[in-house]
Amino acid sequence: MKHTFETPIEADILILARWAIPVVPRNTTWENVSIAISAGEIIAVFHSGFPNPPQINAKETVDCGNSTLLPGFVNAHGHAAMSLFRGIADDTALQPWLNEKIWPLEAKHANREFVEDGTLLAIAEMIKSGTTCFADMYFFPDAVAESANKAKIRAQLACPVLDFATIWAETADEYIAKTTELYDTYRFNELLSIAFGPHAPYSISDQPLIKLAALAEELDVPIHMHLHETAEEVEAAYSEYGYRPIKRLADLGVLSHRFVGIHATQLNENDILTIAGAGINIVNCPESNMKLAGGFCKVHELQSNNINVALGTDGCASNNDLDMISEMRTAALVTKVVAGDASAMPAHKAIEMATLNGARALGQDHLIGSLENGKQADIIAISMDDISQIPIYRPESNIVYSTQASQVRHAWCRGTQILREGKLTTINTTLIRDRAIKWQETLRESARKNV
Repeated sequence: MKHTFETPIEADILILARWAIPVVPRNTTWENVSIAISAGEIIAVFHSGFPNPPQINAKETVDCGNSTLLPGFVNAHGHAAMSLFRGIADDTALQPWLNEKIWPLEAKHANREFVEDGTLLAIAEMIKSGTTCFADMYFFPDAVAESANKAKIRAQLACPVLDFATIWAETADEYIAKTTELYDTYRFNELLSIAFGPHAPYSISDQPLIKLAALAEELDVPIHMHLHETAEEVEAAYSEYGYRPIKRLADLGVLSHRFVGIHATQLNENDILTIAGAGINIVNCPESNMKLAGGFCKVHELQSNNINVALGTDGCASNNDLDMISEMRTAALVTKVVAGDASAMPAHKAIEMATLNGARALGQDHLIGSLENGKQADIIAISMDDISQIPIYRPESNIVYSTQASQVRHAWCRGTQILREGKLTTINTTLIRDRAIKWQETLRESARKNV
């Protein structure tokens, strides 16, 4: 079928590349691709399937050459500021890792400056590995917002809610009040959004959960929560309440399509039926789950029940990187092993998990997650010139199974180029490196003294 266009297309930016993986339509790879952007949105996508493409008059043309274009990765769960804890408390199980190492360090050091510096360090790493949107759950979410705004990256801030006092708030009611204040501040922001972030079922009681669930429905915002992360968590809940954490949340009315359950390594058949019935989202963090020996998420079984499964790195303290390409490859391989089926997570599905599924979990799939007309221009270009990428039979397989983060050469977020030829355009890497090294000396001393 021939397509004809009588008038040229006027655009701000024209991106050219050898291949593109649009995610929508599914299981599709295009060749000889042109993407036109205007006012931060994709206004036209052409490829070799269009024999007579129109003339595109663009103010700027970026020829990515022998590269593959994809939607920017959506890191659906993390704790960005904890990049300053990278490597400080390794090779320890979750509860002693939290109780004896991380929480004491946070109590002493996690002030606003720590969050600003750690978040910028994390954002720099994320952009350089192709992430253009991230979800964050940490103290001083207003500081995270400011750092994300400086870097011109998209972020959803899951503001923490706990029963106990921290440096950010004293009571559950104060956490919730601060979250609603931030919602009012950022409700019309083009790149930043707010969510509730109750830490975990074991760290928050019933009444705050009921209250924030009602507010989440009223404001139409997500709820992010660590869920069924370890066997010990599930066993402790059963001892205290007489049933598993997810049933408690269901009974309290917390579960809905707005709910984002993180980790979910301890699921039985009834849990999966509850998740499917409520329409909640799950974020798989396979590298963190393995490092803390928490278990494996049953991704294939969840997806077989039409449950949306997104992908996240978790924080640097338990990963220890924020590389979504590595996470995507790990997720694909682990899913095959857990399912006992080499076809359980093909390359295209892994890419969808790292892009559109993440956008859906954050309630933003109408804006990002695929290369479609009308969506915002969150786009990355991955070079296919490295020796590790040759030969190229199926670009999607190369992306998932043999790509390194350093091969991400360009990134745009809402049409703003935040990575050009592998160089950050919105972050002073020398400054943030110097600040991180300064924190390293402070934290090393605390860790040596066991805080």
